[in-house]
Amino acid sequence: MTDPVIIFDTTLRDGEQSPGASMNTAEKLRIAVQLEKLGVDVIEAGFPAASEGDFEAVSKIAGRLKKTEVAGLARASRGDIDRAWQAVRHAARPRIHTFIATSDIHLQYKLKMSREEVVKAAVEAVRYAKSLTDTVEFSAEDGSRSDRDYLCRVFEAAIAAGATTVNLPDTVGYAVPEEFGELVRYVREHTPNIQKAVLSVHCHNDLGLATSNTLAAIRAGARQAEVTINGIGERAGNTSLEEVVMALHTRANFLKAGTGIHTEFIHPTSRLVSMITGIMVQPNKAVVGANAFAHEAGIHQDGVLKNPMTYEIMKPETIGLSASRLVLGKHSGRHALRTQLKDLGYDLSDDEVELVFTKFKELADKKKNVLDEDLEAIVTEGILRTADVFVLDYLHVTSGTTVLPMASVRLKINGRPVRDAGYGNGPIDAAFNTIGRLTGTASELLRFSISALTGGTDAMGEVTVRLRENGLLALGKGADPDIITASAKAYINGLNRLEYLKTHPVQEEAGL
Repeated sequence: MTDPVIIFDTTLRDGEQSPGASMNTAEKLRIAVQLEKLGVDVIEAGFPAASEGDFEAVSKIAGRLKKTEVAGLARASRGDIDRAWQAVRHAARPRIHTFIATSDIHLQYKLKMSREEVVKAAVEAVRYAKSLTDTVEFSAEDGSRSDRDYLCRVFEAAIAAGATTVNLPDTVGYAVPEEFGELVRYVREHTPNIQKAVLSVHCHNDLGLATSNTLAAIRAGARQAEVTINGIGERAGNTSLEEVVMALHTRANFLKAGTGIHTEFIHPTSRLVSMITGIMVQPNKAVVGANAFAHEAGIHQDGVLKNPMTYEIMKPETIGLSASRLVLGKHSGRHALRTQLKDLGYDLSDDEVELVFTKFKELADKKKNVLDEDLEAIVTEGILRTADVFVLDYLHVTSGTTVLPMASVRLKINGRPVRDAGYGNGPIDAAFNTIGRLTGTASELLRFSISALTGGTDAMGEVTVRLRENGLLALGKGADPDIITASAKAYINGLNRLEYLKTHPVQEEAGL
């Protein structure tokens, strides 16, 4: 028999704090709907007091979701808690998540408060939140580096004040599994009223141990895991949802715990988050990486052909990968396209399907077969970026060994057409220089990477850029069979994300 573990997803809050991963409201809402489909128990939709954009996104998510609990993060202050409650109050299942640091280093240098003052602040925050909603979570920031007995004392006081969940974060990824599991056991044994609340853990991956620490905590009795899709988050990221869920699914005989996640939606959700944030999943990433179910060594291939379980401990179908896909081409119709899109996790409206169908036909005229990755790129280009300030209308480049690289570009800026031409060290540099002049931006290109979405010489190329302007960071992503066009799309996408950040400033980020 397995114990249920609550999956608390913070992709839209902690995950968004990955440098350059800011999302607009429509993008957050699309991810939230997919997370509910995935079966996540709790979604931390954002930090409503951080910005107007965050408040709007949390409010819309709260009003849209029917089954999943929606949490808003708040510091231990009435202002933050009021703002969080205003955002989540219309949710079918609202939660307020309030926090304050408990480690001596945070008390001394960040909060400049005594231990007694922190206990008082925690109690007041939880009690006030409890007056607004029955479901209140309290987090002891930097809990893994806090004095154990003091941590238990804070948790006891928070539970007595009404907290229904107490969360133990490894905020800076300092813990190791044996130590963290022992800490969880200590908290359970030395917090007198711990049975009145769910004990949660929230681990960061600075030492690459986030998933291991989370599993050790579950083995020690924690019953909520705070995670993100693809493990995105501040610095080295958070505990990965797919790793924890599939570890519990695959090793239920040892871990004696399970989740209510619909695992067949893991891969589509991973791809959606990657596309929207522009953060690529490394090929050797556990569970969802491109190589997770690939076998190149001859002995491995031979074994898998005889029995997949020789080298695969999970079936690809379990996470939503299937070998039996429809092959789409220029003769495929709307019904086949809609079916394939639904298999990939996209429930689009009739108008959205029509838009994707038009772009699908254009691509099908250029290549024989349109693969899943091609469709996902079309959805990204056609559906997820419909409110951009800058839109690429036309691009022409000349380049070669005997000519000076030049680019001619026509853009639409808020619907107004503009055009220019310019030179560069190469065709991509020329395109970027021209786009920069047309948009009047002065961003610095920090990173430029290219990858092929599919195999073959007609593969869709995917370009990712990281831009910086006036202290703001943004990722841009573009895909096209023509790599120069993909580069221009990625650059323009990054500029649009910078424009979004300029109009949706973040006041302060949380550091759980």
